[in-house]
Amino acid sequence: MNQVQPQIHESWLEVLSDEFEKPYFADLKQFLVTEIKAGKTIYPPSPQIFAAFDQCHFADLKVVILGQDPYHGPGQAHGLSFSVNPGVQIPPSLKNIYKELHTDVDFVIPEHGHLRTWADQGVLLLNATLTVEHKSPSSHQGKGWEKFTDEVIRTISTNKKNVVFLLWGNFARSKKALIDSEKHLILEASHPSPFSAHNGFFGCRHFSRTNQYLTKQELPQINWQN
Repeated sequence: MNQVQPQIHESWLEVLSDEFEKPYFADLKQFLVTEIKAGKTIYPPSPQIFAAFDQCHFADLKVVILGQDPYHGPGQAHGLSFSVNPGVQIPPSLKNIYKELHTDVDFVIPEHGHLRTWADQGVLLLNATLTVEHKSPSSHQGKGWEKFTDEVIRTISTNKKNVVFLLWGNFARSKKALIDSEKHLILEASHPSPFSAHNGFFGCRHFSRTNQYLTKQELPQINWQN
């Protein structure tokens, strides 16, 4: 993270600029600087912390998929929730997302877990916490990221219309209160984790329902094949 200004696309700076001036964000930046100076490995790499925003511009946003934490293993996290870099083994939750896609829409399960093509079409792959320490899940929770990403969700809800929010699992579903359900479509299901996918994620048909809604709003569908 740049010491002076976060490296985030200008379309988001226009609607979020006030957040970067707030005390909590200064504290968050200082926390990250201190961690790095202490020799700790932080994921994703600094230039990719705001990749979700850089690759899905505010004007193009149509869908939000909310995760909780970045992956905490080497080479996995690159700033998009649920996505991993090419060449990295597909994580279990993403495998289940692919299984649901295969049964829900015309989707051929790929051999990679890179979701960049979704972001390019207007899918914001947002983690509530944007950084994590190596092999230490949840290590950066409660440091300020949640305040920032809550404001991101509020800003989308207030300034956009007809956005589809996919909320998987109890944590993501807790963000429902931030979203105006009169203006947007909220789809809820259990988390795609192997521990919970059979309790309501499989069969939720969120991907086809998303496209049906977008078509109804005369918006382009998402081509989920990545």
